[in-house]
Amino acid sequence: MKIPFSPPDIGQAEIDAVVETLKSSWITTGPKTEQLSQKVAQCCHVPYAACMNSATACHEMSLRLLGIGSGDEVIVPAYTYTASASVIEHVGAVPVIVDVEKGTFHISYEEVLKAITPKTKAIVAVDLGGVLCDYDKLLEIAESKKDIFTPSNDIQKAIGRIAVIADGAHSFLAERKDGKRSGELADFTSFSFHAVKNFTTAEGGALAWKPIKGFDGKDIKKTLALLACHGQDRGFKPDGEKPFWEYDIVYTGYKHNMTDILASIGLVQIDRADEILSKRRYIVDRYNKAFSEIEGVEILNHFDTIGSSMHLYMVRFSDKGEDFRNEFMDRMLAKGVATNVHYKPLPLHTAYKKLGFDISEYPNAYEMYKNEVSLPLFTLLTDEQIDYIIEKFKETCKEML
Repeated sequence: MKIPFSPPDIGQAEIDAVVETLKSSWITTGPKTEQLSQKVAQCCHVPYAACMNSATACHEMSLRLLGIGSGDEVIVPAYTYTASASVIEHVGAVPVIVDVEKGTFHISYEEVLKAITPKTKAIVAVDLGGVLCDYDKLLEIAESKKDIFTPSNDIQKAIGRIAVIADGAHSFLAERKDGKRSGELADFTSFSFHAVKNFTTAEGGALAWKPIKGFDGKDIKKTLALLACHGQDRGFKPDGEKPFWEYDIVYTGYKHNMTDILASIGLVQIDRADEILSKRRYIVDRYNKAFSEIEGVEILNHFDTIGSSMHLYMVRFSDKGEDFRNEFMDRMLAKGVATNVHYKPLPLHTAYKKLGFDISEYPNAYEMYKNEVSLPLFTLLTDEQIDYIIEKFKETCKEML
């Protein structure tokens, strides 16, 4: 049996929706993109959201909305994918990388507090695997430092403190016990709808934000739309003083817009959200039951404490290192089961080493990384395949532990 790591769940309904859009008179950004943006906002319990062509674009646009740039500092955890930090460089700011909490993949709240300076403009937290960070604690930290915070644009001034940004690439539809969802917890939250995510538009993402006092959400959404499409404003009436074809470039913007072709996939996927999450939880429950009593295996999903979106099923091997982990993955692959690692901490990558970061300064992140393995978790898995993964995982554990 050959089992891939995470193929997309695309059915006939998604295919039909794409065909319908292709046959329509509008295939780029249009009504379906707007409809999906509205549905994402509803899912996040916020008034507005904006779909774009990637979570990375959404994350960067949140920094640009906040006016973050040269001389500013943005705190980000070591344990994440590069997109969480690279956009900080893109806007000209300085990434300040901090360690994670010992024994977790979440940013260390103590390290965040220590890293804040008068130059700090934002804190980026990462909901790794779909498990929500403690945003109440992060907002509390930001509030505690408001006396040294100097805003550099009107949105920052309205927020009145360091902004808290959620990298929710993995956490769309994740929900706390109090019913609050990813998207309404941080000031800004970026979501990924990439092909391997729980909810997909093939490529794409969305930015959600909490209401900001003194700012109309419609105006923020319009600004995002302009930033995401070259800053081009076609809001001139044909019967006005200017010709009907006229347009203006109000920002030197970017090319981050989502297309209606992609949005048509998302509109079907969002209607299937309960079905998708139910299947993922079923697989997780099967894995948890099978692996919970294997000595030396630590399950890392923490579903009992918070409503994960179940993007990843992550395990660690107690007291083992990279060589053990890599051999384990090789053996699983030889048996037909693809696994993965989420993630190499940023300071292990060449780009971040060149910026002066050293993994020795992030011991908790390295400890979490060195023996982590992610198992296949996708809705197309059959019971037969789940049985096979469990069998081969147990068999490999018996061989090596």
